[in-house]
Amino acid sequence: MRNKKGIKFYLVLYLAKMSRIALKIVGRDATYFPGKLAVTLCPDFLGRIEKPKTIIGVTGTNGKTTVCNMIEDTLRENGYDFIDNHLGSNINSGLASTLIEGANLKGKQKKELAVFEIDERSAVKVYPYITPTYLVCTNLFRDSLRRNAHTEFISQMLNDYIPKQTKLILNGDDLIVSNLAKENARVYFGIDKLPTDTDKCENIVCDMVSCPVCGGKLAYDFVRYNHIGRAHCTKCDFCSPKIDYEVNHIDLENMKMQLRNGESYDLINNNIINIYNMLATIAVLKEMGLSQEKINQSLRKQKIVDTRFSKEKVGNIEVITHLSKGMNPIACSRVFDYVRKEKGNKAVFILLDDLHDAAHSSENIAWQYDTDYEFLNDESIKQILIAGARYLDGIVRLQMAGIPKEKIVAKREELSLVESLQLEGIEKVFILHDLYAISLKNKIKQQVVEKIKGEEAK
Repeated sequence: MRNKKGIKFYLVLYLAKMSRIALKIVGRDATYFPGKLAVTLCPDFLGRIEKPKTIIGVTGTNGKTTVCNMIEDTLRENGYDFIDNHLGSNINSGLASTLIEGANLKGKQKKELAVFEIDERSAVKVYPYITPTYLVCTNLFRDSLRRNAHTEFISQMLNDYIPKQTKLILNGDDLIVSNLAKENARVYFGIDKLPTDTDKCENIVCDMVSCPVCGGKLAYDFVRYNHIGRAHCTKCDFCSPKIDYEVNHIDLENMKMQLRNGESYDLINNNIINIYNMLATIAVLKEMGLSQEKINQSLRKQKIVDTRFSKEKVGNIEVITHLSKGMNPIACSRVFDYVRKEKGNKAVFILLDDLHDAAHSSENIAWQYDTDYEFLNDESIKQILIAGARYLDGIVRLQMAGIPKEKIVAKREELSLVESLQLEGIEKVFILHDLYAISLKNKIKQQVVEKIKGEEAK
C-alpha cells in the first residue's frame, strides 16, 4: 500500500529526523521514539515513506533475532549494503525508525535492501504498508500468556495480513507454519528424520494433533519436539510438505551438516534450534542467489551472540549461559532438553520470568506447567539453583517434575545463590536466563567463575 506523501508526511518526517538528532546529542537511544512519533502523528506513515526495493522479513515465535543476525552478517561480508532494525524494536514503530534513518528528507531510501525482524503479532500494523520480498517464518509456538499464547490466533493473523506478493521461506517441519498463506509462492526448509526423533511427542504441549483440512487425527511419521516433525492425516490426503532445503545428515562430532542436494555447511552451534536457524538463513540467502561457498564461508566465522549463548572454560569446568525466554514454555523446554543431553555432570541456575523479575511478571503462571521441567529430572543434573520473587512457585514446579528436594536450592535473593553452589564432581555449570536478566546473568556468572577459581586454588 502506498499513499501520496503530502505536506503532513514531510512535516512528520522532518520532526522525526530532528527528534533522532536530538536524542543522539543527549546520548539517548534513537531506535524507537522517532518511529513512534511518526506513526502517532501520521498513522499511515509506513505506507507513505518509500521502502527499499528488496525486503527480507523474518518472523516467528523463536529464533527471529538469531536468524536476522546470521542473514545480516552474511550479507555484510559479501558486500551488500542494507538497512535493518538490528538495534531497534521489531514492531511498526521500530520499522518506521529504521526507514526514517535510511531515508533522505524527500522520504526516498538511500539503500535498496532491508532486513527486518518483524514481531508476528504486529502483522496487522506492518503488512498493510510493508510488502516483504521474502518472509522467513521460523516457527509458531505458544508464547507469553500476556501477548500471544494461542497459536491459532497468531497464525490466523498472519494468514489475514501477509501480502500475496511475498515469497515465503517456511519451516516445513512446523505443521502450523507450513500451512500459512497457502496462495503465496513458497519454499520449505527442514531436517530429515534423526536418530534422536521419536514416534510420539515427549513434551507436555503439542499444538497440532488434528488435521487442518478435515479435522481428522494426525499420525506423526516422526516427532522432534512439540509439533515439530512430519505427519499425515489418517482421513484425508493432508501431509507435511515436500522440503526444498532439507538437511539429511548432521555430524556433530565434526560440526557439519549436509543438505540433500549435496551441499555441506559448517555448524556454528550443536543445538537443534540453532541448526534450524542456520537452515532458515541458508534458504533465504540461496533464494537471493548467493552460492553455497559464499554462504558457508561467512557462516563458519559466526557465533551465537553472547547475550543468547556463551561458553567459557574455567579450570576444569565449563560455564555456559543460555537464553531461555521466560514465559515462553517451548523455548524453555528446548533449553532444558539441551541441558539434559549435554555430556557430563551439571549444576543449573534458573533465572526466568515470573521467578526473578516481579516488574515483568505475569499474574498467570500457567506457562510454568506447559514447560517441560521434567527434562531437568536427569541423573546428570546434580543441583538446580533457583531464586527470585516466585522462588516458592519454582520449588513446587520442580518437585512436581519429580526432582528430589536435596537437589534443589531455592532462595528469594538471586545473588545469594552462588554461595550454595556445590562444585565437587561438576563438569558444567549452566546459567539459564531470560531476556530481562542479562545484567543478573553476568553477575551470577562472574560469581561462579570466581568460586571455581577459588576452589581450584585451594
